Amino acid sequence: MTPSAPGLPPSVEGLVEENLLALAQLRGLLCELIPATYQQSFGRDGRHTLGKHVRHIIDHYDALLDGIEGGKERIDYEHRRREEILEQWPDQAAQRLVCIEASLQALDEKQLPTHLTLDYPFGNDRLAFGSSIERELAFLASHTIHHMAILGLLAEQVGARLPESFGVHPSTLRHWRRESTPAPVMTEGA
Repeated sequence: MTPSAPGLPPSVEGLVEENLLALAQLRGLLCELIPATYQQSFGRDGRHTLGKHVRHIIDHYDALLDGIEGGKERIDYEHRRREEILEQWPDQAAQRLVCIEASLQALDEKQLPTHLTLDYPFGNDRLAFGSSIERELAFLASHTIHHMAILGLLAEQVGARLPESFGVHPSTLRHWRRESTPAPVMTEGA
């Protein structure tokens, strides 16, 4: 994995790294799937597929990247591309993930917006909230991992073997590490 662009604020660099780790895991899953498995319907009404969850994740990254491109500084997660090819063909989705990873790695402090506006539908109106690149990258990491947890459950039903950390939030992984590290033993007189 290539590190993100130099000169990013540490908070942005860390959040980019969390997103890159999740996307690399997701891409690893896609490399293991055949189209029939990727398109297989799950759930009572058959609305869930691995492909739809992956496409949904990609849509959100595209919305962020589109929103900061060219100084727009406006994010709209409601009006997404929803490209069906990404939910039908795992190789197409994997290729798009490579492009997203490259875009995240290429972020440069000079092009980062200092303020973002998040458009949000509310009834018949649209609300506009102030945001930041850090907040949106944190959201995307959590959103991606949430959907990866669902993907993990679905993938296990078709026999896919996933790493234990697949779909687990970095905060949970840190907690697991802390819990597995024995506390230091205090000796008398210490």
